[in-house]
Amino acid sequence: MIESLLVANRGEIARRIVRTARRLGIRTIVVHSEADAGMPFVLEADEAVCVGPANPAQSYRNAEAILAAAKSTGAQAIHPGYGFLSENADFARAVEANGLIWVGPGPEAIAAMGDKINARNIMAAAGVPVAPGSHDPAATVDAAVEAAAEIGYPVMVKAAAGGGGMGMAVADDEKALRAEYAKVRGFAERMFGDGSVLIERYFPRVRHVEVQILGLADGRVIALSERECSVQRRNQKLVEETPSPAVSPELRERFLAAAVRAGEAVGYRNAGTVECLLDPATGEFFFLEMNTRLQVEHPITEIIHGIDLVEEQLRIASGEAVEIPRETSGHAIEFRVNAEDPKRFFPGPGQITTWVEPSGDGVRVDSGYAEGTAVTQHYDSLMAKLIVVGSDRAEAIARARKAVADFQIAGPKNNLPFFTELLDNPEFLSGDYDTGIVSRMR
Repeated sequence: MIESLLVANRGEIARRIVRTARRLGIRTIVVHSEADAGMPFVLEADEAVCVGPANPAQSYRNAEAILAAAKSTGAQAIHPGYGFLSENADFARAVEANGLIWVGPGPEAIAAMGDKINARNIMAAAGVPVAPGSHDPAATVDAAVEAAAEIGYPVMVKAAAGGGGMGMAVADDEKALRAEYAKVRGFAERMFGDGSVLIERYFPRVRHVEVQILGLADGRVIALSERECSVQRRNQKLVEETPSPAVSPELRERFLAAAVRAGEAVGYRNAGTVECLLDPATGEFFFLEMNTRLQVEHPITEIIHGIDLVEEQLRIASGEAVEIPRETSGHAIEFRVNAEDPKRFFPGPGQITTWVEPSGDGVRVDSGYAEGTAVTQHYDSLMAKLIVVGSDRAEAIARARKAVADFQIAGPKNNLPFFTELLDNPEFLSGDYDTGIVSRMR
């Protein structure tokens, strides 16, 4: 087992990784920016190293500073969490080149799945269903128009190097496509340093369903279970649940089999997620992307399987055999508690003057903040994840209502009022909803 671990992240995910590592007797080191010096994850680690100012490019994305911190503290391994450098193949290579253990998939798998066009072509060759779309980047707007004419409108204009819902736009006709192509290409060049654009068929009413996979040290790939992620704003998730209300046992087996094929196609190791779009009317699903890291919503999978995914990541990275229970129990829901306006979802940072977390049967909170800390404009607005579990969906929703009401936050804006509204929404309560549910509520 790894003996010392550097966590190259911040907030709730850094705190969560530290908690598991310390339970396993692993010495924990965190890196932090100047702005995060007093944050809970810094105070709870065995050792902390400041790697730069608040700007993430100079701290949490500063690969050289993070590697230097690992060397100076004698860290044996690096866990990247999610975001920042977690899906940066060059950083993963540098970690391994420096004789450190990378707690994640190999750089080759990260690189293969990081390019959305390359990823969909690999998946198609492996027999994983993919949506109609371009096999090569649309190098010009005219090429994009030509591809759209063949695919059929509406189309999704997508940054090939993007992820996490960023760099995506919908075009209903040629005029809209020409406008959106320029926007997406410009955004992709600024954000990802790669302006490649993918044109793909857009399905107006779909569900976003993903499967958690683990690539084991012995080379096998296993699929655990699916998560429903259709409650989204601006293509970014707000609420996830498992099992999906839309997935029958037969459909689940098809999802899991496709996810295993996806992992095997790139020799996947460690934790990852195969994301798909599901047409509830036909039962067809299509590969969307593979996230080559631990997902924000991993706790709901942990709860129904009775496992700790971070522990499994560390065991796989250490070369140990792991046994994952395939049986599941109960129904779990996760709410992303963000520092944002609950109506328009614009960021609302600020000093936290009140922070009271809910508790009780079936309630878990993974938080990155505490009273007296501040949510700044430098980082993602996620403050905490509220996770509830019940024996079935109805009990989980009942517990969620109480937990949301009991969660008290003052200072920054927060989206708890939106969750209160969602938990009374007939469409959500029915389980028959899709990715357009939030826009219909607004």
